Amino acid sequence: MSGQDISKTSNASLRRKARTLHHRLLKLYGVPRWTRTDGVSELVSTILSQNTNDGNRDLAYTRLRARFPTWEQVRDARTEAVIDAIRPAGLANQKGPRIQAALKHITVERGELNIDFLGDLPVEEGRQWLTSIHGVGPKTAAIVLLFCYDKPAFPVDTHVHRVSGRLGLIGPKVTAEQAHAILEKLCPDQQYGVFHLNIIRHGREVCHARNPECERCPLQDMCLYYQGR
Repeated sequence: MSGQDISKTSNASLRRKARTLHHRLLKLYGVPRWTRTDGVSELVSTILSQNTNDGNRDLAYTRLRARFPTWEQVRDARTEAVIDAIRPAGLANQKGPRIQAALKHITVERGELNIDFLGDLPVEEGRQWLTSIHGVGPKTAAIVLLFCYDKPAFPVDTHVHRVSGRLGLIGPKVTAEQAHAILEKLCPDQQYGVFHLNIIRHGREVCHARNPECERCPLQDMCLYYQGR
């Protein structure tokens, strides 16, 4: 068997494993729901979410919108005022200027604060456009493309990277950035949002970074990490 044939066999095996995992997680957690919002709002929210938890992100986002009801006002505000509004999210001195720079970038490129044109682009073109914005990486781009425009993008956060690594969907040396392309190809049945959110939930509730609760995990038979303990 040639190296190319081995690679095809391996990819097919991983796709089957991903499909099995998807159905197992559906039985565990059901179909998750999420609220759709516009692309600019999701972009700002995702920048706020970096290196913090959902509660802090939501508080910072609510404070920002209360103080500045439009994204034009956020863009044109004194940076110190934006920083003060988003302080609960942490790293406000970095995130404030980053948010304003992103809003200015969009205005220059599009003439308005609207990125709905991404819905008409192929996923790779949309990803390239978003990551051309300073401070926007592949995870943030994938979140916007997936949850706002139904694109086949697969965001990889710390939970997804950890769980998919332990289960053997990605190799031990694969970085989070590299994992985006791999998991996009493995995602079963075009269920990108469902699969992504259920992996996150499993990482939060069972497959913790420290002291994972392997003894009660129903994925033991699929998990390389458990089998190697």
